[in-house]
Amino acid sequence: MSKGVNAVIFEGSEPGSYVEEMMVRVRQAALLDNLEKMKQVSCLDKIYLHTNRPELVEPATELGAIVSLNSIDPGKFHFGNELQKIIRAENLARVFCFNGAGCPLITVAELEMICSRLLGSERFVYTNNTQSADMVAFTVTNNFSSVELPAMDNSLALTLRDQLGLEMELMPHSRGLLFDIDTPTDLLVLGAGPFSGPRTTDALKSLQLDFTTLEEAKAVLSDEYEDVVLIGRVGAPIIGRLNAVLKLRLRVFSEERGMKSLGRIESGEVLSLLGLLLDHAGMEKLFEYLAVVARCAIIDSRVLMYHYKLNLTDSDRFLSDLGQWEEIKDPWLREFTRLAVESPIPVVLGGHSLVSGSLWALCDELAPE
Repeated sequence: MSKGVNAVIFEGSEPGSYVEEMMVRVRQAALLDNLEKMKQVSCLDKIYLHTNRPELVEPATELGAIVSLNSIDPGKFHFGNELQKIIRAENLARVFCFNGAGCPLITVAELEMICSRLLGSERFVYTNNTQSADMVAFTVTNNFSSVELPAMDNSLALTLRDQLGLEMELMPHSRGLLFDIDTPTDLLVLGAGPFSGPRTTDALKSLQLDFTTLEEAKAVLSDEYEDVVLIGRVGAPIIGRLNAVLKLRLRVFSEERGMKSLGRIESGEVLSLLGLLLDHAGMEKLFEYLAVVARCAIIDSRVLMYHYKLNLTDSDRFLSDLGQWEEIKDPWLREFTRLAVESPIPVVLGGHSLVSGSLWALCDELAPE
């Protein structure tokens, strides 16, 4: 059994539109930037990359990864089963697991910290988010193979804590440990900021992204005592960070945290107070009211999407994040996005990562020196 820390990385995709292909291009670049950093971590033994993308095999291998190429349909991919297979086949004892772009801004020092913390622990799970984990480092117990791991990585940390009794600890909050490339909004934050690695920077420059709305929002965030609305799965740490480094008046409505890892999406239980209010006031009134109470709105729109049980494609969701409402096929989302784009205040749309890691990165970028 390998006593050291071994990294297990999953990076799979099957893009069906140009906007999904944009995401893939940047995610792959970020993965290769991370492999470059991981080469510098002495306490990391081996790096196992599990992917369905043949173009990653050669560059990842050159950077030291042991690449397993598979042809599993991403729609049928079961994260937990594949992780169990790798751990059994390689007889791993301590594992640092993340998706290919789960931590694109992580530093070498943070990688070393995670490995060191894991090496000094038994029956331990270390994660960057309890309810929606992007990174999970853990010790493999004797009865590990008896546990059914989740189909998606978000709830891995909870499963290890609740079913194996591992002691859970949260990683420190930082842009390196919170930022995730999950939606095109994260590409905008990376592309308009100073933090991405060299390959990621080159990939972002090739996309010709429109940063107009984000830059308008950043101008509000960096001003003094402007009203800013945060809506969606907003956690206390990012509220504290915003209050600590920027001079803002925050109006926060947080709901449905953990909706993915707790199975509320699959069970159809997602319920949004904002959605109920929308039923009465209508979309136009919502955006009218936002412009009355705030100078900027940052909205995790996925809560509303699941509240209304919309059967959306990744393409439609991503087009909404980019404000390209004319190309959206779903009528509800097309109208919602149009009104966001045409709002007199900047309205930034995205997923959970927008109101977590992306906002953290913006705080670091805009904080006065």
